[in-house]
Amino acid sequence: MNKKYFFFDIDGTLTDRSTGKIVPSVQLALDKLQEAGHFVAIATGRAHYKARGFMESVGLHNMVCSGGGGLVVHDRLIQNEPLDLEKAKAIVKEAEGLGIGILLMLDDSIDCYSKNNLFREQVGERKEPTNYIIDPTLDYEKLKVIYKIYLSVSQEEEGKLTLKDTLGNLRFVKDYLMFQYDEKHQGILDILQQVHGKKEDVVVFGDDFNDMVMFDPIWTSIAMGNACDELKDKADIVAASNVDDGIYKLCEEQGWFEKIN
Repeated sequence: MNKKYFFFDIDGTLTDRSTGKIVPSVQLALDKLQEAGHFVAIATGRAHYKARGFMESVGLHNMVCSGGGGLVVHDRLIQNEPLDLEKAKAIVKEAEGLGIGILLMLDDSIDCYSKNNLFREQVGERKEPTNYIIDPTLDYEKLKVIYKIYLSVSQEEEGKLTLKDTLGNLRFVKDYLMFQYDEKHQGILDILQQVHGKKEDVVVFGDDFNDMVMFDPIWTSIAMGNACDELKDKADIVAASNVDDGIYKLCEEQGWFEKIN
C-alpha cells in the first residue's frame, strides 16, 4: 500500500453543516483510513483550543489548526504561531482610530480582550462562545502576542481599513471581520516535514473558499459535492456531497481502504 497523508477541513467536509456533527460515513472512513496505515489529519482555521476536542472526538491524533499556525502531531501541540505582531498592531491602531470595535485573542483559549465594550455595542456578541475581558488599562502597543483580531466592521465599510490585506482575513458572518493566521498550505508542508511524508502523497478535502489555499497541483485536491463552485473548479476530483457519503465512497473507489463486500 502506498501511504497517503490525508488532510480534512471540518465544517461542511467532515461535518453536516445543518447539525454540526460528523457525518456517520465520514467517521467510518476516518477509522478505515487509519486502520489501513495512512496518516490522517484535520486542517482547520479553528484555534487549537477549539479544534482539539473535535479532533479527539473523531479519533484523530494529528492536526493543522489555527489557520496553519498550529501543528499537532501524535496528540502533541508542537507549534502555535501568532500573527505578525507589528502588522497586527498596525491594523488594531487603524481600526481604533476609525472608531471600530476591537476584540483580541491573546492566548490559546476562549478569552477575548478589549479596552472597551465597543465591539458588542456595535454588532453584539460573537457567534461562538466567548469570555469577554474588558480592561480599560489595556495598552495594545505593549502586547507581546496577538493570535486573532476581530473587528466590528461591515463588508461595505471594510474598505476604510487601508491595512486590511496586510494579514490574512475572512468573514464568516456579515457583522465582523476576523484576522487570523492564514497559511494552511504551509501548515501541511510543516507537518509533512515532521512526519517525513512526500508532497505527492498528500490528499486534501475541502468545501469552501477558505480551503482554496490548501489546493496545490503537486498533490490531490478534492472538493466535496456541496463545495462552492470556485473550489470545485480548482479541484482534481469532485466527490459526492459529504452527507451523501462522498468521502467514504471516494476513498473506497480510490482503493485507499478495502471495500466491504
